[in-house]
Formats: sequence, structure tokens, C-alpha cells
Amino acid sequence: MAAKLFFTCNAVLPVVLAILTGYLLKVLKVFNEDFFRMLNKLSFRCCLPVMLFYNVYNVDNLSDIFEFGPICLFCFAAIMITFVIAAVMCAITMKDKRQKGVMVQAAYRSNNAIIGLSLVISLMNGDRDAVAVASILASLFIPLFNVLAVISLTMYMNEEGKKFSVLPVLKKIVTNPLIIGCASGFVFLAVRYFIPVTDTPDGTQIPVFTVKNNLPFLYRAVEMIGSCATPVALIALGGNFTFSAISRLKKLIIAGTLARVLIVPVLTLAAAYACGFRELEFPALIALFGTPVAVSSVPMATEMNNDDELAGQLVVWTSIMSAFTLFGIIFACAQVGIFKVV
Repeated sequence: MAAKLFFTCNAVLPVVLAILTGYLLKVLKVFNEDFFRMLNKLSFRCCLPVMLFYNVYNVDNLSDIFEFGPICLFCFAAIMITFVIAAVMCAITMKDKRQKGVMVQAAYRSNNAIIGLSLVISLMNGDRDAVAVASILASLFIPLFNVLAVISLTMYMNEEGKKFSVLPVLKKIVTNPLIIGCASGFVFLAVRYFIPVTDTPDGTQIPVFTVKNNLPFLYRAVEMIGSCATPVALIALGGNFTFSAISRLKKLIIAGTLARVLIVPVLTLAAAYACGFRELEFPALIALFGTPVAVSSVPMATEMNNDDELAGQLVVWTSIMSAFTLFGIIFACAQVGIFKVV
């Protein structure tokens, strides 16, 4: 089990260290606060959308989604139930409308793209089937996470005395850079089916034209920009992090952290076990439901005039605490024989 703790820490600690780098750059006054605000904009409007486009574009086959229909339906139901319960509870128990949507995000939105996939690779020693399940879930539910994020960060922000309107929310969904990145990836994925194929010497069929093979300079440029998304977002997060906010936001930080890394994972994974999912699907489920709050929630909260300080605190503390809760989840799964941990 010590080996799996090491693997889990390897997935989580780089995130914490990147955040710490941004914080130290601010403390040492290498860059000022305006610089980190601009990094947030760069992350949200450019790097993260390109990364999401790249991830969706690289799904091997859209038909693979139908092969894993039951787990996809389960995940969709679990995410939507979590979202609805969190939205209702925040509406009833919280007063500050700029914090409500941020807390809703903390309940359902995990860091599946950055931490989740690497965790699956570590747990299953790169097993192709397990990684394929995790990749398909990521391609489907990262867009859903972002659509729900726009809704949660918008629905509480209507002016006093005005009724909630669907059209402004739809407009923000359609124009959201992260949604555009995901949607563009699916468009390119769909176009792939209309491109003629040719046989290779080993008998497999490949499209006669792909961006990766025929326009490698463009593919490489997209890959490079997308690879900047995580470090840029994390450094910006560290630069905007303040310890002075901890005492003021302590109760919300504790509640959001417990929801994200303990309550939601335990309930969701218990339900998955009861539904019959086992070794092949469980690593992907742990990645989708057990990882900390997505880094992109911070620049998104900033751009949509929500409490980005609370969002940043939740990313930091869920990232730290998930190093412990993920180990506990993995250990519990091994104890009940879901999969072997060596």
C-alpha cells in the first residue's frame, strides 16, 4: 500500500508545488498582482480551451462511448443528482450570492483532466482498457462540468427583484471559452467519420487526412498551447492565494473540502459498487468523483464575477486533503477486493 500512496502523492503533490511556486513568486515580488490576474485571463480564454479541444480531438473512436453506456449513464445521473442537491442546499443555507455557485462547483466538479487520468494510469499500471474508460468519461463529463459551472455561477447572480432568465445563461454557455473548446473538439471528431480511409500494411484503416499526420506543425502548436494550461492556471492560482482569507472563509473551506474529497466520493462510489461496477470501471470512477476541485474553476469564477478567492482556497485545500482521502479510498477498494493494489 505504501507504493500506491507514493503514486497518489505523485499525482497530487505536483499540483500543490505548482501553486506554491506562484505564491512564492508573489511573496518575493517577482511579479505583481496585475500579472497574476492576466495569467488568469490567459488560462481561461486561451490555454484551457485549447487543452480541452486537444483532449476531445484525441479520442480514438466516438463509438467507444456506446460500449460503456451503463457507466456513462451512472456518472451522468450521479453528477446531476450531486449538482441539484448542492444547488438547493446552497440556495437555502447561504446568503452571499457570489459564494453560492462556487460552493456548488466544489460539490460536483473534480480535477479529472489533470489529476484523474494520471491517477488511473498509476493505479492500473497503464492498463489500456482502464485508461480507455477514464479517457471516455473525461471526454464526456468535462464538457458537462463546464456547462453546469456556467449555470451554477450564473443562476444566483441575477439582480435583486429580477426573475431568473434562461436566455442569459444559455448565452454564457454558448460563449464560454471552455465550452467552445470542448464543442470544437467534438465537431472535429465527428468530421473524422466523413473522411475516406486507407488500408495500412498491417490491415488497419486510417483516414487519408488527419491534422496530426498531414498538418503536424498545427497539431504540435495546439498540443504545446494546451500543455501550458495546467501550469499557467496553477501558478496564477498561487499568485492570487492569500492566507488572510482562511479565517474569514474557514467554515466554507471546511464544508466545500469535505463535500469534494470525502462525502461525494464515498456516497457515489458506494452506489457504483451496489450497481455492480468493479475493477475495470472503478479507477475511472475514483478519478471522476474523488479528485480535488478543478483548477479551471478559479479563472471561471473570476471571469463570471463570483468569489474567486473562495474558489482558489477550495482548489488548494481539496488538492492537499485529497492526497490523504484518495489513499483511504484506494485502500478501502483493495480491502473489499474491487481491484488489486500491489
